[in-house]
Amino acid sequence: MKRERPVVSALQKFAQNEPLSWHVPGHKNGLLSNLPRTIKDALTYDLTELTGLDDFHHPEEAIAQAEMLLANAYQSSNSFFLVNGSTVGNLAMIFATCKRNEKIIIQRNAHKSVFHALELVGAKAIFVAPKWDEATKTAGAVPTTTLKEALQLHPDAKAVVLTYPTYYGIAGKELEQQIEMCHEMNIPVLVDEAHGAHFIASQSFPSSAIQLGADVVVQSAHKTLPAMTMASFLHVNSNLVKVEKVNHYLRMLQSSSPSYLLLASLDDARDYIDSYLESDANYLKQKRSQWVEALRSIEPLQVIEVDDPLKLLLRFSGYTGFQLKEELEQQGIYVELSDPYQVLFILPLLKHGQAYPFAETRKRIKEAIFNLRKKGVNSIEAVSPSNEMTTVSTPEYSYDELEELEKEWVPYMRAIGRVAASMLIPYPPGIPLFLPGEKITVAKLSQLEELLAVGVAFQGQHRLHEKLIYVIK
Repeated sequence: MKRERPVVSALQKFAQNEPLSWHVPGHKNGLLSNLPRTIKDALTYDLTELTGLDDFHHPEEAIAQAEMLLANAYQSSNSFFLVNGSTVGNLAMIFATCKRNEKIIIQRNAHKSVFHALELVGAKAIFVAPKWDEATKTAGAVPTTTLKEALQLHPDAKAVVLTYPTYYGIAGKELEQQIEMCHEMNIPVLVDEAHGAHFIASQSFPSSAIQLGADVVVQSAHKTLPAMTMASFLHVNSNLVKVEKVNHYLRMLQSSSPSYLLLASLDDARDYIDSYLESDANYLKQKRSQWVEALRSIEPLQVIEVDDPLKLLLRFSGYTGFQLKEELEQQGIYVELSDPYQVLFILPLLKHGQAYPFAETRKRIKEAIFNLRKKGVNSIEAVSPSNEMTTVSTPEYSYDELEELEKEWVPYMRAIGRVAASMLIPYPPGIPLFLPGEKITVAKLSQLEELLAVGVAFQGQHRLHEKLIYVIK
């Protein structure tokens, strides 16, 4: 198979001519930069839309060719490079499908960027609750029965937005059926597949949402493919969503000064996944299996596997994930996230023959567990909110109504029954605990207390250091 990386090739060809920079960016091919040498060298390729490098917002040459190769790889009708992360993809697909005061059905454990899109559009949110996953102690996929109930109650919804897989690697087995059910009602399905850009690589992985018939799919190429941070993909394959509208909002929402380093990185990541073979997947599967077996020999470490083989959870009973994460970092191991129960590892998408320090990592994990046991510090046991969510719900107020209402700061333990006026987001994973317009329940406040007790960091408008939250007056 012929290997092509059109953006990478165009940048290499341009740099070989040793061009003189009388244009932006101001570092002038790195000449004026005082960054460390390893970063400064890359600035030779940090260029702008010059002759021979195409135009990101009206591609006709290298970028157009690279995006066509991306569409071929993922079997979509149209695919786009994103330089503003999956966030801009989530914004664009929602802007392209609904308007102010129109209904849109949203998975309640969606990423904060989906809720930001709702607020910007002014759409009316219909929330569908996910099923609690006891194995990972996290919110998982939305059951088909719940989605069906929402569609029956709100047949006028303009779109359904689902998260697949979850941050923790839960994919479930009902997405294809859910997409077909929505399409029978001519309702498009938009999927935040930020953590599933690698799914097309092998039958060892769950199927990608684009393969299962979703209308628009957004993927963070930087999460599991070898792309730079912020580098993402968006795919359209739909008779219900106009690709022109998606492209219109991408041009509006994305930077007018795109990073060519990110574009080259996306081009390279597409080539990586496009050339991934089943023999590569078998090699990865073997390495992973050996490592998991080795980890399970560390007493009393618990290893939790999920639908996505690139995700792995480690748990040490009697200690929080935050305590385990801190001890791992003392050993030079940095994980994706920690929560009250566990830490999350994201494994590399290795090709045949590629090495990774599995043995050294296992050695350091064992040392971290030994040190943690010596400390003898017990965790605060958290209670799962598994039975707390209503299957289908709507906020008490719309975003327009919230803007007009008076708000106040109150002690959070006196906020039961009040309506939240701002987002409160444990980060990571970036899934809001409170949403503007939602009623605050006993279970939600209990969960807030538990998260604070074990040291979770929060984003959003809050004064938690004073034990105050923002509510409708």
